[in-house]
Amino acid sequence: MTAPKPSDLAFVPFVSVENMMKLVHRIGIEQMLRDLGDYIEDDFRRWELFDKTPRVASHSRDGVIELMPTSDGEVYGFKYVNGHPKNTREGLQTVTAFGLLATVDTGYPVMLSEMTVLTALRTAATSAMVAKHLAPKGARTMAMIGNGAQSEFQALAFKAICGVDRLRLYDLDRGATAKTIRNLQGFGFEMTSCDSPEDAMLGAEIITTCTADKQYATILTDNMIGSGVHINAIGGDCPGKTELHPDILKRSTVFVEYPAQTRIEGEIQQMPADFPVTEMWQVIGGTAPGRTDARQITLFDGVGFAIEDFSALRYVRSKLEETGLYQDLDMIADPDDPRDLFGMLQRSKV
Repeated sequence: MTAPKPSDLAFVPFVSVENMMKLVHRIGIEQMLRDLGDYIEDDFRRWELFDKTPRVASHSRDGVIELMPTSDGEVYGFKYVNGHPKNTREGLQTVTAFGLLATVDTGYPVMLSEMTVLTALRTAATSAMVAKHLAPKGARTMAMIGNGAQSEFQALAFKAICGVDRLRLYDLDRGATAKTIRNLQGFGFEMTSCDSPEDAMLGAEIITTCTADKQYATILTDNMIGSGVHINAIGGDCPGKTELHPDILKRSTVFVEYPAQTRIEGEIQQMPADFPVTEMWQVIGGTAPGRTDARQITLFDGVGFAIEDFSALRYVRSKLEETGLYQDLDMIADPDDPRDLFGMLQRSKV
């Protein structure tokens, strides 16, 4: 990331929700998902350079508020994000987020961005990028169990990155499925509304589970999963929230982002502490195998990790100069004499 000029340091580029949406339309959502997948994959290849820690979480009865920090030694980034499943019943978003990038050499922030829209995009891009390495070759049909706010992003990412063009959709709320079908009209999908998870999985080579309720749930049972499929399990994403029966995990080769976090929040929180998993950065870097057998069940236990947010913010910042889709925020005190902050305050009365 290019270091900012001293004259620029008092103002921080801010990407609002409005400008993020304009950026998506300017680039095209499928192209942006492909680009984000490339940025995330590139950062997974340099995984060992990054500071890594499980996200700092504050849990309550109704949800969770989290901070997700990381640094590659030159740039520092973090995301603030919440997860409150009950919010939809009150007309609010389940997830809201914002993020920041700063240079390590000065500690000065160089971009602040909304990340509610961007998190949806990076989550989908990560899922599809992982599936590119793990799913059966030539897979075109995906079951989507849970058709909420993430469903369209997942569908479009899998189309853009993996070539999926047939969707089998199921949600307890038929209105959610109708919403997804309506929103994806014109994007080149063949879509089927299904009456049950079992029905949705008929002929599916990829299965995405993405439900919102914060509870130990069994959305999929072992007898529902045939050999050779790839499971994109992204709904088990905090302590006390799962979607898969443990027997599915026992039959699968499980891939994760950062084990120390996934064992707290993912599907594998149900399993013993020594339950074997493979880290995706190793697969991408060629030091660990991915799919090795046509009958193998691969399972991505995706909970979201700070490096993916870092990648997404890095991508957005790369587009600021060419698009101009940001506004400058006066966030940094800039006294004439760095030692005289009080003097600057006093002079502001004039």
